[in-house]
Amino acid sequence: MAKIDKLNDKPSLLFNSQLETGIRSLVILEAAYPDSYDLNKLTWLDHLVVHTGDISGPASLHPKLPQRSGEMLVRRRLIEEGLILMRRFHLINAITDSKGISYQATDEAYVITRHMRTEYSQALIERAKWVVEQFSSFSDYELRDFIIQKIGRWNIEFQEKSITLKDDNK
Repeated sequence: MAKIDKLNDKPSLLFNSQLETGIRSLVILEAAYPDSYDLNKLTWLDHLVVHTGDISGPASLHPKLPQRSGEMLVRRRLIEEGLILMRRFHLINAITDSKGISYQATDEAYVITRHMRTEYSQALIERAKWVVEQFSSFSDYELRDFIIQKIGRWNIEFQEKSITLKDDNK
């Protein structure tokens, strides 16, 4: 019992880890198969997958938090590390062509995603499919502009709520 309590005292090593972002990238790429996406597009799509409720989609996987635009600063590096991890497991291929490097799910990815049974995993798969259906046809520029427009709106929403709360405390 003491060992379990000691483990519970440590922060989760999975939250915002290369494993978490690698699994999300895997699920996104599996939903998009046979298409491949570069790191930029995967970063944008990953952001959308966890915040679908903000773009008139299914309920978001992650809660609304202030300063979400800051997520984008760390997200790209974590996704890159997650892709490296998933490539080590032969679940994602890196494809090099004249446009650069893009990533594609392997045949094994299907097997892994079909065995993901938790409620969160099923919700992730559902949202990844929804995001791919909605945004796969967007160019990189269209997707970037869409995200930037939403991030700006999110910042304004939280600034307004913050001002209201401050006024209430007077």
